[in-house]
Amino acid sequence: MTPAQDTSQRGDYPWWLVALAVIAVVLAVVIATNGIYAQVFGIVSAGIGITVLVTLLGFFFATALGLGIALMALSERAALRQIARFYTEVIRGIPILVLLFYIAFVGAPALVALINLILSPLISSGSMEPMLVRDLSLMWRAVIALSIGYSAFIAEVFRAGILSVDKGQIEAAKALGLSRYQRFRLVVFPQAIRVILPPLGNDFVAMVKDSSLVSVLGVADITQMGKIYASGSFRFFETYSIVAYIYLILTIGLSLGLRRLEQRLRRGNRG
Repeated sequence: MTPAQDTSQRGDYPWWLVALAVIAVVLAVVIATNGIYAQVFGIVSAGIGITVLVTLLGFFFATALGLGIALMALSERAALRQIARFYTEVIRGIPILVLLFYIAFVGAPALVALINLILSPLISSGSMEPMLVRDLSLMWRAVIALSIGYSAFIAEVFRAGILSVDKGQIEAAKALGLSRYQRFRLVVFPQAIRVILPPLGNDFVAMVKDSSLVSVLGVADITQMGKIYASGSFRFFETYSIVAYIYLILTIGLSLGLRRLEQRLRRGNRG
């Protein structure tokens, strides 16, 4: 970015943010003073905790799995690279909603059967009871589905970030006698993380929104609480206006935080 462009952006006052803040305050006043909206908000907001929990757990496992897939894709072994590419292309080609249903009603029974098979000696001896499908809650099935669905996209983010590191620095680290793990921890990852964080943050914001899909499994998140209230009261406008308002507060707040982090990283690169 040239100095002229940077100055232009600094002078571009965020009127859009002012407009959003005014709208948010007006809506907050309406919710506080209107009995119906206050009631809807109280019921729907009960699902915020589940939404945040599902998002955090799903993103944590998706990031860990995505990093592993990315390292496999960059491996010197052709078999690992092929497995990583197969996984990435297949998972990215399946809609998240379909993946949720598949994991919940096909993958979960298969996983339980596998666990029972592994623990069959203990089950046969009477040391423990066999695991039932209902023992794996719908919330955890949703977390597993989101983790798998997003891991393929996050793997590509990690792979691109790692490839952005200058190969000369890696060769220099090899010449210094650093092991592969030391090269990754001390040379590659600290530089790649600056490239990785912005798109990784965008995936986190996207997962907050896509977590609403878990409502199709009956998980009591924001969307599900709104669906239950609207179906009983027939106040669809008020209910889904509040649902949209809560999601906007969550996602815009995260986006602003990530934008600030990206600016700090950009300043750090210039320094």
